[in-house]
Amino acid sequence: MASNVVQIIRDGEAAHALLQPIRIQILENLAEPGSASSLSPSLGIPRQQVNYHLRELEKAGFVEFVEERKRGNCIERIYRSVADSFVISPETIRGLKPDIEAMRDRSSSDYVVALGSRLIDDLAELRANSEHVPTLAVETSIRFADDASRARFAEELARAAAAIASKYHTESGSSRPYRMVWAVHPEIERRS
Repeated sequence: MASNVVQIIRDGEAAHALLQPIRIQILENLAEPGSASSLSPSLGIPRQQVNYHLRELEKAGFVEFVEERKRGNCIERIYRSVADSFVISPETIRGLKPDIEAMRDRSSSDYVVALGSRLIDDLAELRANSEHVPTLAVETSIRFADDASRARFAEELARAAAAIASKYHTESGSSRPYRMVWAVHPEIERRS
Protein backbone atom coordinates (compact mmCIF):
# COMPACT_ATOMS: atom_id res chain seq x y z
CA MET A 1 0.00 0.00 0.00
CA ALA A 2 1.27 3.47 -0.89
CA SER A 3 2.37 5.75 1.92
CA ASN A 4 0.58 8.85 0.51
CA VAL A 5 -2.79 9.20 -1.15
CA VAL A 6 -1.66 12.09 -3.37
CA GLN A 7 1.90 13.20 -4.03
CA ILE A 8 2.37 16.67 -5.46
CA ILE A 9 5.32 16.81 -7.86
CA ARG A 10 7.16 20.12 -7.45
CA ASP A 11 10.35 19.43 -9.39
CA GLY A 12 10.54 19.72 -13.18
CA GLU A 13 13.12 16.94 -13.50
CA ALA A 14 10.96 14.59 -11.44
CA ALA A 15 7.95 15.44 -13.61
CA HIS A 16 10.05 14.72 -16.70
CA ALA A 17 11.11 11.36 -15.23
CA LEU A 18 7.48 10.43 -14.65
CA LEU A 19 5.99 11.59 -17.93
CA GLN A 20 6.98 8.59 -20.00
CA PRO A 21 4.06 6.29 -20.85
CA ILE A 22 5.89 3.13 -19.71
CA ARG A 23 6.70 4.66 -16.32
CA ILE A 24 3.09 5.71 -15.82
CA GLN A 25 2.08 2.12 -16.64
CA ILE A 26 4.60 0.81 -14.11
CA LEU A 27 3.14 3.03 -11.39
CA GLU A 28 -0.39 1.98 -12.33
CA ASN A 29 0.73 -1.64 -11.91
CA LEU A 30 2.33 -0.98 -8.52
CA ALA A 31 -0.91 -0.58 -6.57
CA GLU A 32 0.48 -3.65 -4.81
CA PRO A 33 4.24 -4.16 -4.38
CA GLY A 34 5.92 -5.84 -7.32
CA SER A 35 9.21 -6.59 -9.03
CA ALA A 36 10.54 -6.21 -12.54
CA SER A 37 9.78 -9.89 -13.12
CA SER A 38 6.19 -9.60 -11.92
CA LEU A 39 5.55 -6.43 -13.96
CA SER A 40 7.26 -7.50 -17.18
CA PRO A 41 4.46 -9.74 -18.59
CA SER A 42 1.69 -7.16 -18.16
CA LEU A 43 3.87 -4.38 -19.60
CA GLY A 44 5.06 -6.44 -22.54
CA ILE A 45 8.72 -5.46 -22.17
CA PRO A 46 11.74 -7.42 -20.89
CA ARG A 47 12.47 -7.56 -17.16
CA GLN A 48 15.76 -5.70 -17.70
CA GLN A 49 13.93 -2.70 -19.19
CA VAL A 50 11.42 -2.72 -16.34
CA ASN A 51 14.35 -2.78 -13.89
CA TYR A 52 15.86 0.28 -15.57
CA HIS A 53 12.59 2.23 -15.33
CA LEU A 54 12.06 1.12 -11.70
CA ARG A 55 15.51 2.46 -10.80
CA GLU A 56 14.75 5.78 -12.53
CA LEU A 57 11.38 6.00 -10.74
CA GLU A 58 13.13 5.24 -7.44
CA LYS A 59 15.74 7.99 -8.07
CA ALA A 60 12.94 10.46 -8.81
CA GLY A 61 11.06 9.46 -5.64
CA PHE A 62 8.01 7.77 -7.18
CA VAL A 63 8.67 4.22 -5.97
CA GLU A 64 10.39 2.87 -2.91
CA PHE A 65 12.26 -0.34 -2.24
CA VAL A 66 10.28 -2.72 0.01
CA GLU A 67 12.35 -5.89 0.26
CA GLU A 68 14.46 -8.46 -1.54
CA ARG A 69 13.03 -11.91 -2.24
CA LYS A 70 14.96 -14.95 -3.34
CA ARG A 71 13.40 -16.52 -6.42
CA GLY A 72 15.33 -19.51 -7.68
CA ASN A 73 18.93 -18.39 -8.22
CA CYS A 74 17.90 -14.73 -8.44
CA ILE A 75 17.14 -12.08 -5.89
CA GLU A 76 14.16 -9.90 -6.78
CA ARG A 77 13.89 -6.33 -5.62
CA ILE A 78 10.31 -5.53 -4.62
CA TYR A 79 9.06 -1.96 -5.05
CA ARG A 80 5.89 -0.08 -4.29
CA SER A 81 4.50 3.25 -5.41
CA VAL A 82 4.93 6.03 -2.84
CA ALA A 83 1.42 7.37 -3.57
CA ASP A 84 -1.91 6.29 -4.96
CA SER A 85 -1.96 9.24 -7.35
CA PHE A 86 0.24 12.11 -8.50
CA VAL A 87 -0.40 15.75 -9.34
CA ILE A 88 2.13 17.95 -11.10
CA SER A 89 2.34 21.37 -9.48
CA PRO A 90 2.32 24.40 -11.78
CA GLU A 91 5.47 25.35 -9.84
CA THR A 92 7.36 22.92 -12.11
CA ILE A 93 7.03 25.36 -15.02
CA ARG A 94 7.89 28.39 -12.86
CA GLY A 95 7.72 31.46 -15.14
CA LEU A 96 5.00 29.95 -17.33
CA LYS A 97 2.43 29.37 -14.59
CA PRO A 98 -0.59 31.69 -14.45
CA ASP A 99 -0.09 35.14 -12.94
CA ILE A 100 -3.25 35.51 -10.89
CA GLU A 101 -2.46 39.09 -9.87
CA ALA A 102 -2.44 40.22 -13.53
CA MET A 103 -5.89 38.78 -14.25
CA ARG A 104 -8.79 41.22 -14.26
CA ASP A 105 -11.78 39.06 -15.23
CA ARG A 106 -12.57 37.10 -12.09
CA SER A 107 -15.45 35.33 -13.83
CA SER A 108 -13.22 33.81 -16.53
CA SER A 109 -12.16 30.18 -16.64
CA ASP A 110 -8.55 31.45 -16.83
CA TYR A 111 -8.95 33.01 -13.38
CA VAL A 112 -10.40 29.78 -11.95
CA VAL A 113 -7.48 27.81 -13.45
CA ALA A 114 -5.04 30.32 -11.94
CA LEU A 115 -6.73 29.92 -8.53
CA GLY A 116 -6.48 26.14 -8.86
CA SER A 117 -2.81 26.46 -9.77
CA ARG A 118 -2.11 28.63 -6.75
CA LEU A 119 -4.06 26.23 -4.54
CA ILE A 120 -1.90 23.29 -5.67
CA ASP A 121 1.32 25.31 -5.25
CA ASP A 122 0.29 26.51 -1.78
CA LEU A 123 -0.65 23.01 -0.60
CA ALA A 124 2.59 21.59 -2.01
CA GLU A 125 4.57 24.15 -0.01
CA LEU A 126 2.54 23.59 3.17
CA ARG A 127 2.84 19.79 2.89
CA ALA A 128 6.59 20.05 2.34
CA ASN A 129 6.91 21.88 5.67
CA SER A 130 4.40 20.00 7.82
CA GLU A 131 3.03 16.50 8.23
CA HIS A 132 -0.45 17.83 9.02
CA VAL A 133 -1.99 20.71 7.11
CA PRO A 134 -5.36 21.87 8.51
CA THR A 135 -7.68 22.30 5.53
CA LEU A 136 -11.37 22.29 4.72
CA ALA A 137 -13.01 21.50 1.40
CA VAL A 138 -16.67 21.63 0.50
CA GLU A 139 -18.04 20.42 -2.82
CA THR A 140 -21.58 20.34 -4.10
CA SER A 141 -23.51 20.38 -7.33
CA ILE A 142 -26.12 22.98 -8.29
CA ARG A 143 -28.30 23.49 -11.35
CA PHE A 144 -29.39 27.04 -12.26
CA ALA A 145 -32.70 27.82 -13.97
CA ASP A 146 -31.02 30.41 -16.21
CA ASP A 147 -28.10 32.84 -16.51
CA ALA A 148 -29.89 35.41 -14.34
CA SER A 149 -30.21 32.86 -11.53
CA ARG A 150 -26.52 32.03 -11.84
CA ALA A 151 -25.62 35.74 -11.65
CA ARG A 152 -27.79 36.25 -8.54
CA PHE A 153 -26.22 33.16 -6.97
CA ALA A 154 -22.72 34.57 -7.63
CA GLU A 155 -23.66 37.87 -5.98
CA GLU A 156 -25.18 36.13 -2.93
CA LEU A 157 -22.22 33.78 -2.65
CA ALA A 158 -19.78 36.71 -2.71
CA ARG A 159 -21.77 38.50 0.00
CA ALA A 160 -22.02 35.33 2.11
CA ALA A 161 -18.27 34.69 1.77
CA ALA A 162 -17.47 38.26 2.82
CA ALA A 163 -19.91 38.07 5.74
CA ILE A 164 -18.63 34.77 7.12
CA ALA A 165 -15.00 35.84 6.63
CA SER A 166 -15.55 39.11 8.50
CA LYS A 167 -17.40 37.26 11.29
CA TYR A 168 -14.43 34.99 12.06
CA HIS A 169 -11.50 37.16 10.95
CA THR A 170 -9.24 38.66 13.59
CA GLU A 171 -6.34 41.07 13.24
CA SER A 172 -5.06 40.31 16.71
CA GLY A 173 -3.10 37.40 18.05
CA SER A 174 -0.55 35.20 16.43
CA SER A 175 -2.99 33.05 14.50
CA ARG A 176 -2.20 32.00 10.98
CA PRO A 177 -4.14 33.51 8.05
CA TYR A 178 -6.08 31.10 5.83
CA ARG A 179 -6.95 31.46 2.15
CA MET A 180 -10.55 30.77 1.16
CA VAL A 181 -11.26 29.88 -2.48
CA TRP A 182 -14.78 29.43 -3.82
CA ALA A 183 -15.09 28.52 -7.47
CA VAL A 184 -18.11 27.59 -9.55
CA HIS A 185 -17.85 25.96 -12.97
CA PRO A 186 -20.03 23.80 -15.21
CA GLU A 187 -20.02 20.19 -14.02
CA ILE A 188 -18.39 17.53 -16.19
CA GLU A 189 -20.00 14.11 -16.46
CA ARG A 190 -17.30 11.70 -15.28
CA ARG A 191 -16.91 8.36 -17.02
CA SER A 192 -15.95 5.42 -14.82
